[in-house]
Amino acid sequence: MTKHLKRELSNRHIQLIAIGGAIGTGLFFGSGNTIAKAGPSILFTYMIVGFFLFLFMRAMGEMLLAKTGFNTFTEITYEYLGPFVGFVVGWSYWISWVITVMGDLTAIAQYMQYFNPNIPTWVSCFAVLLLLLALNLTSTKVFGELEFWFAIIKVVTILALIVVGIVLVVLSFKTPHGHASFSNLYVHGGMFPHGLTGFLLSFQMAVYAFIGIEFIGITAGETKDPEKTLPRAINSVPLRILIFYVGALAVIMMVVPWTQIIPENSPFVSLFALAGIPFAALVINSVVLTSAASSANSGIFTNSRILFSLGDNDQAPEMMVKLTKRGIPRNALLVTCVLISITVVLNYIIPDGEKVFIYISAITTSITIAVWILIVCAYVKYVKKDKALHKASKFKLPGGIVSAYAVIAFFIFIIVIMLFDQETLIGFILSPVWYLGVTIAYFIHKRVMQKRLKP
Repeated sequence: MTKHLKRELSNRHIQLIAIGGAIGTGLFFGSGNTIAKAGPSILFTYMIVGFFLFLFMRAMGEMLLAKTGFNTFTEITYEYLGPFVGFVVGWSYWISWVITVMGDLTAIAQYMQYFNPNIPTWVSCFAVLLLLLALNLTSTKVFGELEFWFAIIKVVTILALIVVGIVLVVLSFKTPHGHASFSNLYVHGGMFPHGLTGFLLSFQMAVYAFIGIEFIGITAGETKDPEKTLPRAINSVPLRILIFYVGALAVIMMVVPWTQIIPENSPFVSLFALAGIPFAALVINSVVLTSAASSANSGIFTNSRILFSLGDNDQAPEMMVKLTKRGIPRNALLVTCVLISITVVLNYIIPDGEKVFIYISAITTSITIAVWILIVCAYVKYVKKDKALHKASKFKLPGGIVSAYAVIAFFIFIIVIMLFDQETLIGFILSPVWYLGVTIAYFIHKRVMQKRLKP
């Protein structure tokens, strides 16, 4: 058994993993609902959210590069905010991804119904989980290759949509809803059709779409030449958001007026169908399927590394630190997948559990934002505690502590906004139950460790 994670992720792996993390399944499948609620103002929302998430990523990146001994951002919070916060962040992020992967597997099973409705959803869940587990047990490089090609599929699809949309606008293509035109962005009730309220409520939808953007902070310990690779991936975040979110949704609303977009349908399918591209639904469903598989694959990888990190800090059973000869935390992977397999049982008992997972996703969102806030709080402590490291850093957060406080304030603003949405409100009501449980677990764990250390 080896004791260290292997640095097998190359620059191309990290760059595409970063893109994949920034492009969620919600862009393909849920963007219709987002557009219907916010109208064209969603474009400004993504710009603002993207700006603050870029600052967040820069703060995390600076700390990861300041001490290359950090494997994940959970170790950062342990170092600067103490063992209790490190424990809460690690286990909270772990459970949020367990729940996310459960939702992803359920989504995959639903998408596979499009191709073969005779396959029970629980069978699809089980088969995909076993496949992803087997692939993650091989090597980190295999994981990187999978994410590389998953991301390529998403990128090609979005770029194709943008090109097709621009051609339709230039040709002033006639659709059942009128002509494709730039003016469609502002002639149907203006850029803010639902006023300030609609604009503000759109922020929580945008933030949910970006959950996973922090994933680069999990791959740090397995990245080749992180001093060059991580800055490139993080610095390209704004451009990726402008192209893949703002660009794609702007083109969609130029071709199909936002008032005509059906919330339940993917606007990607609508645009490709209008362009006369055959098998549009088949193509987009295939892309959504791979996107959900990518998210599930990332979640399984993330959870195994989080458990490894917790074990390395004596906050999880020692068995989680054991690695195979290829540097894979096998035990952490197996424990994670056993817990995730609960979704197989749920899909067997409740074939249509979509509503349940909506509420569970709300819990995931609230936990993730709390983790983001604590990471930025760790940055503030890092700047004050390790002044020499901060001064010597070649990858500083622009604006330093001032920017950090601005990011924290923005995340708190998002939390306040989410309290006004019924579904996300339920998530916030239930999430304290988790925090209470993990707090109790910490003090029990602490007492056990103290007894073990006594002579």
